[in-house]
Amino acid sequence: MKKLNSKSGCSVEVTLSVMGGTWKPIIIFKLMEGRRLRFMELSREIPSVTQRMLTLQLRELEADGIVERTVYAEVPPRVDYELTQLGRSLKPVLLAMREWGVAYTALLGRTQEDRPVKAEVGSELEMAGSSGT
Repeated sequence: MKKLNSKSGCSVEVTLSVMGGTWKPIIIFKLMEGRRLRFMELSREIPSVTQRMLTLQLRELEADGIVERTVYAEVPPRVDYELTQLGRSLKPVLLAMREWGVAYTALLGRTQEDRPVKAEVGSELEMAGSSGT
């Protein structure tokens, strides 16, 4: 695991340094189903990520102890990726993010007249996220 470089000591900053960015949460989410995926399977699951970026993000997730990389002595070479126990512990975080995204998307889908004022958006999202899921 890499050394933490959080100057503020903020736990949210630490969490974002491990799983933040455009691709890491999506990679983790795709691996959450519990099955091992090969590199090309992950690449197909996330078509908008370049192979170079996917490689970099997987290396960082592996260095942080979130993803385990297994190399098989086969021809052609086979490499599988799966979440570690630490990676699986992020499941509730990602599920909460997904629920928030669903609620936020629903709010954005409304017409301008139907949208709540800014002060109401947070409480409405909070209510959507507290549905007991």
